[in-house]
Amino acid sequence: MHEISIDQRQAVSVMQRTIVDFTQDGQGDWVAQLDCGHLQHVRHAPPFTNRDWVTTLAGRAEKLGSQLNCVRCDRFEMPEQLAPYKRTRVFSEDTIPAGLRREHSTRRGVWAKIVVLEGSLRYTVEALNAQLDLSSDVPGVVIPEVLHQVAPQGTVRFYVEFYGPPAPAT
Repeated sequence: MHEISIDQRQAVSVMQRTIVDFTQDGQGDWVAQLDCGHLQHVRHAPPFTNRDWVTTLAGRAEKLGSQLNCVRCDRFEMPEQLAPYKRTRVFSEDTIPAGLRREHSTRRGVWAKIVVLEGSLRYTVEALNAQLDLSSDVPGVVIPEVLHQVAPQGTVRFYVEFYGPPAPAT
């Protein structure tokens, strides 16, 4: 999937996400599963990182429901395991629904990609202090539950594609 690089952002911010579970990677290091769908290592590696709580079941259980900065959300990266499940019709500068022009968000767990077919679209995410000019080369990634809005920059044609967990294999 195309990622919006940090260089295209006006500022870097901190996206706090809830820890919903823990797992271990292939090397035995602990990884937090965040409510956004991303995974993040939570190593205890003194003196650089002091997370002795991660070494015990009780310590990890105590951290469930707590917040952790998700650097991948900060960089507008979609979790890799997602699959598209729905998309809107194509909108133009004249047919953009009013709801997309004002601040709105997707539900918990619903990611989206704004795909510009022609022209330019201003994508604003105030929580991350980001204003991005989307084009056919630069799609916009919509983070679940984060307020955002779009505005046409002249003539534009675009659609929004929604992503969620892949359908179970049959």
